[in-house]
Amino acid sequence: MEHGLLTVGLMAQRSGLTVKALRHYDRVGLLPPVTIDSATGYRLYHGDQVAEARLIGLLRSLDLPLAQVRTAVDAWKNGDDGAVKHVISEHRRRLDARVTRLRGALHRTDHLLAEGLESAMAELDPVAEVATAKSAPGTGTVSNERMLAAQLFNEAWRLMEQEDRSRGDDDRMIHTAHAARYHWGQVPDATAAHLARGEWQISRVYTVLGRPEPALHHARRVLDICRENGIGDWDLAFAYEALARASAVAGDDAQARSYTDQALAAAKDIAEDGDRDLLLADLETIPGQTHYW
Repeated sequence: MEHGLLTVGLMAQRSGLTVKALRHYDRVGLLPPVTIDSATGYRLYHGDQVAEARLIGLLRSLDLPLAQVRTAVDAWKNGDDGAVKHVISEHRRRLDARVTRLRGALHRTDHLLAEGLESAMAELDPVAEVATAKSAPGTGTVSNERMLAAQLFNEAWRLMEQEDRSRGDDDRMIHTAHAARYHWGQVPDATAAHLARGEWQISRVYTVLGRPEPALHHARRVLDICRENGIGDWDLAFAYEALARASAVAGDDAQARSYTDQALAAAKDIAEDGDRDLLLADLETIPGQTHYW
């Protein structure tokens, strides 16, 4: 064997990848060996490839698709740390959208179990041709502010769940969330909780887009509305969640943890177990914050 070369078995031991994974990465051209021994047919790797293999394993542990792993590895080889960070940041954005979608599905599942099939299926009847809160924004009479507010809220949520948003989608998400909050303010019998939830959604939109200043502003509005109107339970806990998330996006880890502690304290007063579980799961998605509770 040529001096300094590693068999696939040794490469697996030193890199932490399996032999099967190394063979796969060779087949797809991501991590080919430097040579194949003509006598034994063994794949032989150079010692310098161990670090590259470890990077590939790390990136794949993040569920990063192979095409993006390839892009990140090439950038790393060229010393372009900024490009590597960009690939990972974009992947995090897509994961966040996926988690948002799953969280919404979980919440809808809870409501389905609570309200029953008949109620949920009635809204899906195409024959009725009646606009509902889940219809596209603007569907129905323009005088129905409540329906329009709910439609806009749901549209902003749909955009947050979209993994591959364009810049135009991001703009639409911002404007839709603000419009939802505005129209809730025009509903004569809207409660303070409706307004708090509208502010919460705006704050979440801005955290998704990595904009801490407006995210913090609207998160503070959620807390203000809750305090001014004696609102507790789910809404108060999520006011602190919004402040924790916005603080984390701003890079203030200490403040993020402080608000998380307050969210956890408020969570003890949430009446519904499902809503409490939803809050606790949401806290785990705050950027840069480890699960410590």
